[in-house]
Amino acid sequence: MNSICVTGLGRIGLPTALTLASRGLPVVGSDSNPSIIEALQKGVVTFEEKGMDALLKAAIREGIKFGAKPAATDFYIVAVPTPYDKGTKKIDPSYVVNAVRDILRVCLPNPIIVIESTVSPGTIDRYLRPLTSETGVKARFAHAPERVIPGRMLYELEHNARVIGADSRETAELIRSVYATFCLGGFAFTDIRSAEMAKIVENTFRDINISFANELAKICRADGMDVYEIIRMANMHPRVNILQPGPGVGGHCISVDPWFLVGDYPLEARLIHEARKINDSMPMYVLERVREIMAENNISDTSRVGFYGISYKEDVDDVRESPTLQLMDLVKTCMGNPPKVFDPMLCERVTPSQYMDFNEFIRDVDFVVIMVGHSHLAGHQREMNDKIVLDTRNVYHREGAYRL
Repeated sequence: MNSICVTGLGRIGLPTALTLASRGLPVVGSDSNPSIIEALQKGVVTFEEKGMDALLKAAIREGIKFGAKPAATDFYIVAVPTPYDKGTKKIDPSYVVNAVRDILRVCLPNPIIVIESTVSPGTIDRYLRPLTSETGVKARFAHAPERVIPGRMLYELEHNARVIGADSRETAELIRSVYATFCLGGFAFTDIRSAEMAKIVENTFRDINISFANELAKICRADGMDVYEIIRMANMHPRVNILQPGPGVGGHCISVDPWFLVGDYPLEARLIHEARKINDSMPMYVLERVREIMAENNISDTSRVGFYGISYKEDVDDVRESPTLQLMDLVKTCMGNPPKVFDPMLCERVTPSQYMDFNEFIRDVDFVVIMVGHSHLAGHQREMNDKIVLDTRNVYHREGAYRL
């Protein structure tokens, strides 16, 4: 094996590339975004994640290189986005297809190409294998889907088990030897299509469980019951583990991947489809609660409403598929003036009405909607004591606060 080329230096590819390099392996990271390459070459991490600064420094000491194009080598890891087509609900394979096409133009003979990007079952067979006929390269494809979560990426990268789907055990063992330099969680070997399906099933399982909690919240609200107390009591049963309801499901995994099954299996994936609709309905449900509370408290100006939290989950700066941004679009469409927003994790503006200072944000609003339970909030609840509060995350426990 020559160097390892990791293509796609986002929230999955970059930690993977840096971790491999920090173990002393020769690594080249490539990304088509010139600003990402420029930042990394200057030693600057491109997103917030605990431990990433130190890991980048370690990888640079070990000689990692960054470039706009894939390197000419024989081992590739592809970690590019895989969105879905909102019309057909099927995967949009364009990013992964383009990445593999670029690899096949420069690779050494008989390369291993490991797809870490989450893909629908059959994507490698349908879209990637045919690309080899364009170049005549006999590539060995495999799928080793990522299984980490923002906020705990480096820990989970090391400790979570990995699934490796490959055409032969020999290829799978070569891939395992690379990942085993950092992965302590063990390995499961299977065929490629089963590996593709396993990752989709993981995220779909979470999505369905969240939808159950969100539907419970709607049922309990309709009949004056406390959903949080009911979930707490139900979870005392040893075989029950209901998740917490929330204002919507964001991120690039749970809110996206189940759609692949809906798109590919529309007649069979009915429960999955219904779960997706329930979770996608939550920003509108929160908007209805906001309207009710505004009317109850004689608030007519939505610019006096503030949303705390923009990222899709606590203590990360990832705003992909953010329920808050979805809700803001709904407010602007249905109610006029945009609400104010603040997120302690964000260093740059992602929306015009965003505040960068918490105290200024609190000063300029009368009604705070807690959308994300950042740990920052624990030390700043007192500042909201004279505000109307809707807590969609069950993290603010002042008497009189509204809940989901």
